[in-house]
Amino acid sequence: MAVTVIKGGLETTVQDYPGRKGAFGMGFPPSGPIDHWSFRLANILVGNAPGAAALECAFIGPVLRFERDAVIALTGADMQATLDGDSVPLWQSIGVSAGQTLSLGSAITGARTYIAFAGGIDVAPFLGSRATFVIGACGGLDGAALKEGQTIPLAPSNDATPGLQLKEGVRPPAPAGGAWEIEVVAGPNDDWIDEAGRRRFLESDWRLSPKSNRVGFRLEGPDWTFTEKATDKAPENGEHPSNVIDHGYPIGAINLCGQTPIILMVDTLTLGGFINPYTVPTCAWWKLGQSRPNETYRFRQVSVAEAQAERRRIAALCTEESLVPGGSP
Repeated sequence: MAVTVIKGGLETTVQDYPGRKGAFGMGFPPSGPIDHWSFRLANILVGNAPGAAALECAFIGPVLRFERDAVIALTGADMQATLDGDSVPLWQSIGVSAGQTLSLGSAITGARTYIAFAGGIDVAPFLGSRATFVIGACGGLDGAALKEGQTIPLAPSNDATPGLQLKEGVRPPAPAGGAWEIEVVAGPNDDWIDEAGRRRFLESDWRLSPKSNRVGFRLEGPDWTFTEKATDKAPENGEHPSNVIDHGYPIGAINLCGQTPIILMVDTLTLGGFINPYTVPTCAWWKLGQSRPNETYRFRQVSVAEAQAERRRIAALCTEESLVPGGSP
């Protein structure tokens, strides 16, 4: 045994990055971590490949007992973690001895904490990935969130070094006052929204609804207005202006169900009959992953080239070059 689950937390799942690729057409989304920036940093802190299997803990974290020595790292949300009652710092590698208990509570900042273990979590891959897809009951540990009494198997430990930290400017910045600026690119169905509707979308604050999960983030805000293309259409496109003939959905799309926009997340459905006027690119998903219900989004339109450049910038930070020994600047 490696790690015993004493408490599972609210929703703690095994994930890897970039998740399950190439299976979307068969109905299996990629899953994986929502905040993949923090996830990859946790892995490099313990000497793993950036995408190695680790834990994503949502809002309330687990309690774990270690059955052998290990090196771990916690990143992302602050869940007031303790090790045998002593406070555990975020964003650095930590040595743990057999018999010690790691306890995470409720997040006081952010929404999701990532726990990486030196060597990585050693569960069987499904369709090439260890990521948990809860609705499909596959991947991860028994295809579900962690439960009391389970054992998390770890691969043989590497030569991880406790006390490693991150250079300044490497970790994701937190917003002020729970207000997030989220990048979007136009499309694929932006031409179904009229100019006033597009302007209103970009100039309004949108509230993240508590009715949100890894399938979709529901937003609350002003009504949308549509072009003639959306209102004067063949009957097979559906009655409402947001209806269209069933088509594939991009992950990250802002899917317009009537007047309710839903950002399609990493466990989303593959297709449907609603339009997607904008898409949140992967470079901004970390912001979604750390936002909390009732916080606000203000969307900023960027080009595909700008989104790709930001994705490359983040990936360049998630390497060993970003590590320093404890106490270094």
